[in-house]
Amino acid sequence: MEADHQPAARPGVRLAVDVGDVRVGVAATDPDALLATPVMTLRRDSRRGSDLRMLSRIIADRAVTVVYVGLPLSLSGEHTASTVKAQQYAQALADRLAASSTPQTQVRLVDERLSTVSAAQKMRDSGVDSRAGRETIDQAAAVEILEHALQMRRARAQEPGDVVVPHHEEDTSP
Repeated sequence: MEADHQPAARPGVRLAVDVGDVRVGVAATDPDALLATPVMTLRRDSRRGSDLRMLSRIIADRAVTVVYVGLPLSLSGEHTASTVKAQQYAQALADRLAASSTPQTQVRLVDERLSTVSAAQKMRDSGVDSRAGRETIDQAAAVEILEHALQMRRARAQEPGDVVVPHHEEDTSP
């Protein structure tokens, strides 16, 4: 974990990612980081990494400064199998960004307890059928993660979550 001394006023688009076993929901802010909107749902592709490639392209195209990856903890705050998967995804994304044309983009893990539950409830309340809304639920969960991160950012006057430090090639040599 890296100490964070960056002010909340750091300009730029924020992106949130809701990592699932099958899909990845993506949401983004405007350049002033005020409004969170759904972007798309990506199919997970652990073999070829096409979801990470597409996500990297979105980050570059939108000039994203911070990516919040939802960290699914148990209600008691304990790590679960899903927590480990989200951490691995965040690490893979941080490593990919560090090696790309967007190394300045920060990846952060933020607590996302109940984001999918909250998103599903909001969708039900608005009349969306859960079966028809499976792809949309991932985007809505990403919006929930992003809105929560933006609220914490405003309240604390600093970026929320833990920075994911990219692995460097020289660190992996024997």
